[in-house]
Amino acid sequence: MTSTAVTEQNKMDLAREMLAKLVDRRVLAALEVCVRCGICTESCHYYRSNPKLEHTPYYRAEQVRRVYRQFLDPVGRAFPGWFGAKATADEALSKLAETAFASCTLCHRCTFECPFGVETAEIMRVMRSVATATGYGPEMLIEIAGAAIAKEENADLFREIFLEQVKELEKEVQDSLGSSKAKIPVDQKGARFLYVPLAGAHTIIPQAIIFNVAKESWTLSMFDTANYAVFLGDAEKAKRIAMRIIKEAEALKAQEMIITECGHGYTAMRWEAPKWFGRPLPFRVRNIIEVLDEYIRDGKLQLNPSTNGEPVTYHDSCNLGRKGGLLEEPRRVIKAVVGDFREMTPNRLHSYCCGAGSGLVTAPEWTDIRLEAGKLKSDQIRQTGAKIVVTSCDNCRFQIGELSEHYGLNTEVTSISELTAKALV
Repeated sequence: MTSTAVTEQNKMDLAREMLAKLVDRRVLAALEVCVRCGICTESCHYYRSNPKLEHTPYYRAEQVRRVYRQFLDPVGRAFPGWFGAKATADEALSKLAETAFASCTLCHRCTFECPFGVETAEIMRVMRSVATATGYGPEMLIEIAGAAIAKEENADLFREIFLEQVKELEKEVQDSLGSSKAKIPVDQKGARFLYVPLAGAHTIIPQAIIFNVAKESWTLSMFDTANYAVFLGDAEKAKRIAMRIIKEAEALKAQEMIITECGHGYTAMRWEAPKWFGRPLPFRVRNIIEVLDEYIRDGKLQLNPSTNGEPVTYHDSCNLGRKGGLLEEPRRVIKAVVGDFREMTPNRLHSYCCGAGSGLVTAPEWTDIRLEAGKLKSDQIRQTGAKIVVTSCDNCRFQIGELSEHYGLNTEVTSISELTAKALV
């Protein structure tokens, strides 16, 4: 964590200002309604992987409530010790940052189990904003968010490099399809889709192969969909990162923005961006999984599921599944492209987080924490007997790959797009 060189009083004033701004009726209800019944306990992958009090959702939320009372509640400000609050702002905010960033992946599973619908993840999201604003945000997340903004500010410098890379990837697509006519279009005005990838060939080549086979009207975004400012709770930076792609889509007059297999990237653009800007976006936003489901339904792809003959299981991304509503679309695609599909238990809305969500995967200092939190997911995977784990989120993909090595699962991790491209006839 980083701490800015500001006085104790400055930190308290800024924390108080942020809390007053962000704690609306919804968050206040989450802060005050909890009766500490503990029903949420078993819902948390942290607790299920390592059962101790500190890993229960209500305990984490209680640490946040203490900070809230210390900085905003009149009685709490006068007598912080009554509520177990830390003596100084530095102690309080440091503990807050640790709780909000490293002890909760914002998966929202506990909310589904709570009889009162207490949104612990929303409490944590607010506290992340406070921690970041007062100088306690994780360094790696801050650097990644800054790099995304720098790419926009130096777009001309990056464009030449980007176009060279696309040409190399285009050759791979042509070799795969055996056709020099296969293309990865860039800056194509009037295309139906603006496809927004991540920084990795695995989020461009399979999708380009599929788009070419489907004879789609599409163009590739210069920017990637990752928006790590969302994890920081830094709304202004998050808006800037999102606006890069929105401006690009508007300039190209794209009818739809198609987000690659990225949980938080889809959630940020599909659900958060309209709220940030106070208006609907001038184009439709969908995930690539929805497009694949559409192609298969409309018969645009000829598939041979026996190409993917090994047992396959699917991990529901918290952002795409529980929070985004994409539950059946990925399953329809997977069943069309593999020969042996096996569900984890539980799944869909009740699926457990992989342990790396909300930015944990970026910070080396949190490696042990997230691998321990992922033990439950590794147990689920092992029980299926699957040799291949499919996930629709790059953070989940990285985490499950490490879980496989750490817990000896001997599984391969891949994406829905890659399986679909492999099954093409």
